[in-house]
Amino acid sequence: MTHAITADDLRKVFRGRREVRALDGVSFAVEEATVFGLLGPNGAGKTTAVRILTTILRPDSGTARVLGHDVVHEPSVVRTLIGLAGQYAAVDEHLTGRENLTMVGRLNHLGRTVVRDRVAALLDEFGLTDAADRPLKTYSGGMRRRLDLAAALVARPSVLFLDEPTTGLDPQSRNDLWEVIETLVDNGTTVLLTTQYLEEADRLAKMLAVVDQGRVIAEGTPAKLKADLGATVLEVGLHDHGDADRTMAALAALGPHSPTREGSLVEVTVDDGPRAAMTALRALDSEGITPIHFTLREPSLDDVFLALTGRRAGGGAGQDGTEAGTGTEAGAGTGAGAGTEAGTGTEAGTGTGSEGSGQGASALGAGTGGRP
Repeated sequence: MTHAITADDLRKVFRGRREVRALDGVSFAVEEATVFGLLGPNGAGKTTAVRILTTILRPDSGTARVLGHDVVHEPSVVRTLIGLAGQYAAVDEHLTGRENLTMVGRLNHLGRTVVRDRVAALLDEFGLTDAADRPLKTYSGGMRRRLDLAAALVARPSVLFLDEPTTGLDPQSRNDLWEVIETLVDNGTTVLLTTQYLEEADRLAKMLAVVDQGRVIAEGTPAKLKADLGATVLEVGLHDHGDADRTMAALAALGPHSPTREGSLVEVTVDDGPRAAMTALRALDSEGITPIHFTLREPSLDDVFLALTGRRAGGGAGQDGTEAGTGTEAGAGTGAGAGTEAGTGTEAGTGTGSEGSGQGASALGAGTGGRP
């Protein structure tokens, strides 16, 4: 097995008004031509890990390699091999779609003819040809995200980093982007994906790592993580919070897994579904509780996430209640274009969080770009 990305004991602490340990010994490896998913609540350290792997940020300790090249000692080489689409579309709304992609190609030092042909191909692939010469301010959110991903692919990167790429997209746009990612992997691209959409991770990722408070707390295939949780989930919907509290107490004796509650919905993982369901019904009946619905289902990644982190995906704030202040992750610059580590942006923003809520770089590169 050949690994395209390796992270070994990465550590990063942000110091300001208060100290935030963004990464506390994160390690994982990503197999070539696969999708690897990083899951975690806000502030878990996902974006910090991506920023280190894409040479935007230096770790305090630990090592990371992309296609065998050290991200600290060989950053210029790494930038020629990777593409990055950050959490926010790093495109200029005053330029047209075609002009944005052309600019990225020129920043990656690609020849004019190569840029022209590559831009035309990407506009067609992402269904943006008809809108190519319109200013971005006329684009929908889904169109902007597709253009941002296209920008990350201009230099034909061997490794693509996607930091929550479908956040804010409607279901159809999200599904379209998933199909693009699957095609890229089929053609040999390695993708590291951070996401809070469990359906996205379940569909795309061959392997997952769950990150919380700067540490990897679980790793495996989606199927394995769900299997490790337990055989079945019992889901009980109640009329009000009072019934939900009483149901929590009644179901606590079903097995080793503690019930969880969200509003008036109570869930508990059980090892023997049918038998546990009968026992639960008897317990509820003896307490005079009549549920609105009563369901046995297979565990989902959302159940895994909740069991591991105590939160549902998409919930919770950063480690200090903020994500990263107001600074930018990497500005609009390229990794090596101006000879700076992070383009025109700042490394950690002005806040005290660890993740970075600013605009990410849509394409990193230097020299002649990635694959020919």
